[in-house]
Amino acid sequence: MCGRFTLRTDPKTVAEHFGLPELPLLEPRYNIAPGQPVDIVRAVPVAALDGVAADTAPPGGSRREWSRVQWGLVPQWAKNPAEAGWINARAETAAARPAFRAAFRYRRCLVPADGFYEWKRLDRRKQPYFIRFRDDRLFAFAGLWESRETEDGSALESCAILTTGPNALMSQIHDRMPAILPPQFYAEWLNPALQDPAALQGLLRPYPADEMEAFPVGDYVNAPVHEGPRCLERGEIAGSLF
Repeated sequence: MCGRFTLRTDPKTVAEHFGLPELPLLEPRYNIAPGQPVDIVRAVPVAALDGVAADTAPPGGSRREWSRVQWGLVPQWAKNPAEAGWINARAETAAARPAFRAAFRYRRCLVPADGFYEWKRLDRRKQPYFIRFRDDRLFAFAGLWESRETEDGSALESCAILTTGPNALMSQIHDRMPAILPPQFYAEWLNPALQDPAALQGLLRPYPADEMEAFPVGDYVNAPVHEGPRCLERGEIAGSLF
């Protein structure tokens, strides 16, 4: 699964990486947790974006938009939108599950990140690990987003992160990992015209382990209210996982 992650990359790099028309408003976040606001990149129709000329739009008539939503997908049919939603969706079954079926076909997104946490069970305790690319670069989880109306008439937008089986690195920590999309798949994943579940599931694979690393961090990160660089301080198990 994926229950915590970071986004520490500067706005200029984020905008260039995701092809955004303007710089996003960002502050470094070291412990993004379920229920909190998270930033996503999604494709929206050109008509929904003020000041965007139709003749400048890419094929499909859509542009990439930076949005802030709640982490925890709340389906449109949920009786109580105040309930915490699903933070993860399994890549193998999301296309068929009622909670994710419509979003998988029509409302896919990228969830920007530059690292994530996972907990490994060691005897009677769980050791948190931080997992990232070896060069600490920006990347994106495959995500789904949803929108529904609340009782007061306002819109609640929410998202879930897709997970897949582990790569060789993650298998030593947990039996699942977030589905990380290579940049060359961004356009395909966001393409609103692509709705074939089989083709979409083909993009959701364990990311190659040789580009990633993991190291133990301290228990400070366990509390969702904790923020800042201290979350990444090395834990009591010295060195990296290998």
